Amino acid sequence: MNLALFDLDNTLLDGDSDHAWGQFLCDQGVVDAGEYKARNDEFYAHYKAGTLDINAFLDFVLAPLATRSREELRELHDRFMNDVVFNMVNPLGQALVRWHVEQGDLCAIVTATNAFVTEPIVRYHFHVPHLIATVPAIENGRFTGKARGTPSFREGKIERVSAWLESMAMDFSSFEKTWFYSDSANDIPLLEKVNSPVAVDPCVALRLRAETVGWPIISLRDRDEDGAGSGIILQA
Repeated sequence: MNLALFDLDNTLLDGDSDHAWGQFLCDQGVVDAGEYKARNDEFYAHYKAGTLDINAFLDFVLAPLATRSREELRELHDRFMNDVVFNMVNPLGQALVRWHVEQGDLCAIVTATNAFVTEPIVRYHFHVPHLIATVPAIENGRFTGKARGTPSFREGKIERVSAWLESMAMDFSSFEKTWFYSDSANDIPLLEKVNSPVAVDPCVALRLRAETVGWPIISLRDRDEDGAGSGIILQA
């Protein structure tokens, strides 16, 4: 059995669900659109530049969850799935995950985006039973607006994946082949941890790193007339 790990935003999805959720809250009037959009865009720019303060960002992005009941949030997320996420789902990303599942690999999606936003996406669109995401804290049945435990971000992804594997009496060395697919330079720590890193439609910094060290670079967005992705090589 091999291990296959996947980043979600801008890797399996054509877009960033975390940033899109913030824009959705603005569009729905849940937050003050002018102020919230500006800060949402600013945090996203820092993420792409590799300068994100993850704790400040989580305080910002999780705060609206504390202002609504779980039922209200479920209704909002249902609309988000229908109105926004549906158009972000990449069929080639789905095919990549499905290939690994059919190979019998242990699969997990590993994302910095919080589990409230991502769990329904992973469950409905990618059918992966294991999600490693930043965890929103809950007290008395309501979100607190804070994160719990280590955020699934940069080196935190290694810590979280290692803890997940340890819970099953395994570690990275338990597998002959360990894959990680990502678009972001923020994921270089986990890409360096596995023995089969793959850069997927990478940002400039990750493309440079991949070209320097010889990591495969593939695209799930450049589709030919048959819908196949350029550069995709699937082999056990």
